[in-house]
Amino acid sequence: MPHVTFGPFTLEIDRGMLLRDGQPVAVGQKGLLLLQIFLQSPGKILSKASLMDAAWPGVAVEESNLSVQIAALRKLLGTAHDGSGWITTVPRVGYRFAGPLAPRAQPAGPERAEVNAKSRPSIAVLPFGIIGQAGKEYLADGLTEDIITALSRFRWFRVTGRSSAFTFKGKQMDAMQAAEELGARYLLQGSIRQSALRLRISAQFIDVSDGSNLWAERYDLEMADVFAIQDEIAERVAGAIEPELLKTQSHHAIMRHTGNMTAWDLVRQGMWHFHKVTREGHMAARTLFRRACAIDPDLPESHIWLGRVSAGIVAYGWSDAPTADSKEAVDAAAHAITLDPRDPYAHYAFAIANAYSSAPLVAISAAEKTIALSSSFALGQLVLGLARLFAGLSREAIDPFEHGLALNPNDPQNLVWYNLLAYAQLLAGDAERALAAANTALAIRPTFRPTLETLACCHVALGQFTDAARCASRMNEVAGPESHFLAPLKQLHPEWGGRISQMLDRART
Repeated sequence: MPHVTFGPFTLEIDRGMLLRDGQPVAVGQKGLLLLQIFLQSPGKILSKASLMDAAWPGVAVEESNLSVQIAALRKLLGTAHDGSGWITTVPRVGYRFAGPLAPRAQPAGPERAEVNAKSRPSIAVLPFGIIGQAGKEYLADGLTEDIITALSRFRWFRVTGRSSAFTFKGKQMDAMQAAEELGARYLLQGSIRQSALRLRISAQFIDVSDGSNLWAERYDLEMADVFAIQDEIAERVAGAIEPELLKTQSHHAIMRHTGNMTAWDLVRQGMWHFHKVTREGHMAARTLFRRACAIDPDLPESHIWLGRVSAGIVAYGWSDAPTADSKEAVDAAAHAITLDPRDPYAHYAFAIANAYSSAPLVAISAAEKTIALSSSFALGQLVLGLARLFAGLSREAIDPFEHGLALNPNDPQNLVWYNLLAYAQLLAGDAERALAAANTALAIRPTFRPTLETLACCHVALGQFTDAARCASRMNEVAGPESHFLAPLKQLHPEWGGRISQMLDRART
C-alpha cells in the first residue's frame, strides 16, 4: 500500500508525506503515523491503548498526548464531502476512521524548474518581541527560529539566516530599514504575549518594495497548539509571495513534532544558551538538550541540537572528554535523521559531528544531503567546506565556504568560518585572499587568539615578517586556546599541521 487516497488527500506512505490536491501538507511525525494506522484499518474501531502502543512503541506516555494528536489531525483534515468528520470518537473505547478510501495511482508531479538563487524572492524574519512577561524571551526567539526553519524548507525563495536577522534584536531601527540592510524583498515581524497556558501571536507580512501590508494575523491558541503555528505562518508567507509558483514548484518538507510541551520548551531554552557561543552557554545548552531527549525521545529537534552542541564543545576546545563528546554528537545526530530524514538540520548536525570525529568523507556525504534538501541553507554550504578541508581538498572547500558566508553574513560563529576559509585559501596557495578572510574574522572579534594565529601564518606566507611578528606579539597578550577547530585537519594531514606550525614559529622569531 504505497499510497492511499481519501477525499482530496493522498497519503504517500513510502515518502512519509500527506498531499492535499497534490500539494504537500505540514503534519507532524506522530500525526502521520496515526493517520497511516487509521487508513490501514478503515471503519475499524481502534482502542486508545492500541493507538498509543503503535505510535509510541515501548514508551510510557499520557493519554493526553494521543488526544492532542487526534485533535490536530481532525483540524488538519476538516470534514468529508458530506460534512462528517474523517475520524470519529467511540465513547469509552477509542477512535475509528469513518471516511471512504479510494486507492489510485500516484499522480504525476509537476516538473520543477530550477530557480536561480539570485532571482528568488528573499524574506527576512525579524525577532519576534515578547510582551508582558519577563523571563520568556527565549519563547519569542524560539518561535522566530521555528518560522525561519519552516520557511527555509520552501525552495523557491531565499530566507535570511537566523543569526543575520537576530543582529537587529532589541535595536530601535525602522523595520523597513532592517529589511533593506538584510537585502530582503519581504519582511515578517510580530510579537508574543503569554498568559498562563495560552499564547497570543501577532504577525504581519510586508512587501518592502512598496511598504504594503500583504497580510496581518493574530492567533489566540493553547500552548499545545504552538507546534503547528510556525507552519501555518510559513504557508501564509509562501502563498502571499507567489500563488502560482506555490502551485507549480512547491516542495515543503514536513515539520516534525511529537506533542510534548516540556521537551519543546527545554529545547528553546537550550537554543537561547547555545547562541551565546561561550563555554558556559554551550554547557548549559547541552544539559537542557539532554533533558529534552530523555523526556521525549521522539522529538527530532532535541537530538539535532544535542548533536550540534556536543560537536561545538569539541570544536571550540571546551571538552574535557573529546572522544565521548564526539560520540554523543554523532549518535544524537544519527538518531535525529532516523526520526526525520527530510530535515536538513539533522544532516547538518551529522556532518559537523563527523567532521570533528575525524570522519570527513562521511561529513561530506551528510553535507551534500543537507544541500540537496535545502540549497539555500547556509550551514549546509559551510559544513561542506569544512568537511572538504578536513578531507584534504582545500581548493574545493573555498567555494562552499564563500557561498555559505554570503548566504548568512552575520552569524556570530562566522568568526570561525572565516578562519577556516582563510586556511583553505592559504593551503590552496592563495595567501592574499587568505589574509583578506582573516582580516574579516579579526573585525568580528579583535581579541580572538586563533584569528591572530591565522593572520600570522598569512603574513609569513606573503613574506611580511614584520606584520607576522606583530601578530605573534599580540597573541602573547590575548588569553585563550589555540585553533582547536583545526585539530582534525592537523591530525589527518600532519604535513599541513607541520606547515602551519612552521609558519607560526617563523612569526615568533
